[in-house]
Amino acid sequence: MLFVLCVSAEAQQPKKVSRIGFFSYGSVEIEQSSLVAFQQGLRELGYLEGQNIVIEQRYAVGRSERLPELLAELMALKVDLLVVAGDPAVHAAKKTTNTIPIVMVASPDPVGTGLIASLAHPGGNVTGLSDFHGGVITKRLELLKDVVPSASRVAVLLNPVNPSNPLQLKDIQAVAPAFRVTLLPLEIKGPDDIDHTFTRIGKERPGALLVIGDRLFATHQKRIFEFVVKSRLPAIYSQSGYVDAGGLMSYGTSFADQYRRAATYVDKILKGARPADLPVEQPKKFEFVVNLKAAKQIGLTIPPNVLARADRVVR
Repeated sequence: MLFVLCVSAEAQQPKKVSRIGFFSYGSVEIEQSSLVAFQQGLRELGYLEGQNIVIEQRYAVGRSERLPELLAELMALKVDLLVVAGDPAVHAAKKTTNTIPIVMVASPDPVGTGLIASLAHPGGNVTGLSDFHGGVITKRLELLKDVVPSASRVAVLLNPVNPSNPLQLKDIQAVAPAFRVTLLPLEIKGPDDIDHTFTRIGKERPGALLVIGDRLFATHQKRIFEFVVKSRLPAIYSQSGYVDAGGLMSYGTSFADQYRRAATYVDKILKGARPADLPVEQPKKFEFVVNLKAAKQIGLTIPPNVLARADRVVR
């Protein structure tokens, strides 16, 4: 009888339900496919929402002033772990807590911006995945020049609130002379700066546009697309989500793959691993994606030798 009571009591013990904060500098719309990939990765590792895991979502929609408020909400929910997208959000999370584990996703230069001590030994409470590899940002300028050889002036959109953006601009500036290109850096700190910047581009009339990766730009990608079509301005972006949504071309890693991989970090940490001891993963594959419909909209012909190098073509 005592044995039966013990078994019954044990069966009634609630299983541990881990609470994950999914925190993005972008919007719910642009992160939807990434969230699905993350959830898929969790399912493959045996985590089912509502059973042994709960995901609390918060999105800043490209507004850096909202980051502290949203983080406070997640702290109040007592999340066990944060999965964070967008460098401004990662830095805000690190400033908010040094105890709750943080899994960053697609951080371009986590060492250079001071998020971690090194890729092999992150230290502290931040680990995860970087989407940066030497030469990626400069490769985008090279591809842009291959598509538009006549472009002698290239506008560069960057968000100075994102610590990685100025570093990437320096990389581009270092190689611009080799491509015989003069850069026109344009800072956009929030949604309210976008129209003013478009007006300046219209006055300066550069030959092409390079958009440095930032979730502010991804959140407002439709506004960017409308402008570049109206201006007949060739543009290159940081990842394929832009191209699938209507952008001209991109060169970068797969965000879906990064988010699936983020689930493995969550699994290890929930099983007791320390973020400080988990090496930050770098991508091994980058893809060049071209959208021929977008090219047609601005009257641009992609050179055959460039098209042949594309990993994927949207027709």
